[in-house]
Amino acid sequence: MRVPSNLEVVEEAVDVVARHCLASGLAPRAARFNLRVALSEALSNAIVYGNGLDPSKSVDVWIEVADQGIAVHVCDQGAGFDPGAIPDPTLPERLERPDGRGLFLIRQLVDDVSFNDRGNSICMILRRA
Repeated sequence: MRVPSNLEVVEEAVDVVARHCLASGLAPRAARFNLRVALSEALSNAIVYGNGLDPSKSVDVWIEVADQGIAVHVCDQGAGFDPGAIPDPTLPERLERPDGRGLFLIRQLVDDVSFNDRGNSICMILRRA
């Protein structure tokens, strides 16, 4: 699925992906909560930080279904970033800051997270229960 760089379409895109993942056998709680929140964060980050809200750019989302679980990929057209350089938002000096929580949430809600070398594509894996 190709999503425009517009935050107004995030909810609809998440709905479509969650329905497909649920139909593919992902546990209802994982599809209705974990996946929805993680994908919403990944899409929002890709649109805002990756593509800079540039309407000429888009974000690609694709799903891989396997016996072990589901992999959801989100790839923007931005320059990328170093996910290891994002500070932990639970550190005392970061608690009052409004940024940096999206990646933390994603890591808490899915079973595995990886990025491509460029840092403009995230893969989130949810294993079957």
